[in-house]
Amino acid sequence: MNAIAELAAHPDRSLLIVEDDKPFLERLARAMETRGFAVTSCDSVAEGLTQIAKAAPAFAVVDLRLGDGNGIDLVSALKRKRPDARAIILTGYGNIATAVTAVKLGAVDYLSKPADADDVVSALLALGNQKSEPPSNPMSADRVRWEHIQRIYEMCNRNVSETARRLNMHRRTLQRILAKRAPR
Repeated sequence: MNAIAELAAHPDRSLLIVEDDKPFLERLARAMETRGFAVTSCDSVAEGLTQIAKAAPAFAVVDLRLGDGNGIDLVSALKRKRPDARAIILTGYGNIATAVTAVKLGAVDYLSKPADADDVVSALLALGNQKSEPPSNPMSADRVRWEHIQRIYEMCNRNVSETARRLNMHRRTLQRILAKRAPR
């Protein structure tokens, strides 16, 4: 059964996305809406807690590290308010300890950024404690590198010199990478 058909079987398609990377948040929100979710998005722990208190969603996609706190706090608040909610943690800073903590506090999965919208849907809709299938067409290592560089570039307000310094990369090398199209 495909993901859209599985989602159609759910009476409540509400999804909360909490992510502080604005471009990624907007792309993911659009992608999830086209897949049938009723998306509410926000960019901080405080805003996420307010949304959960107002109306706890059936699904949540939460960044681990947010500007004002930890996304795991949102997962535990959601599980207290709505025990049947399905939440996943997204992060660019994955490690085993935080993955274990996130799952113990109620997350159904833990995905590394950048995550494809289909992978997010699969993780949200995986039955019971079953893990989602590994992606059949994962991003190439070049694409993951390119996405990471783009994220840091945006975080540095599109300042090439600052981005190069933070990535420990020569400025001219970074300029050449930024001038190219995204790899497949």
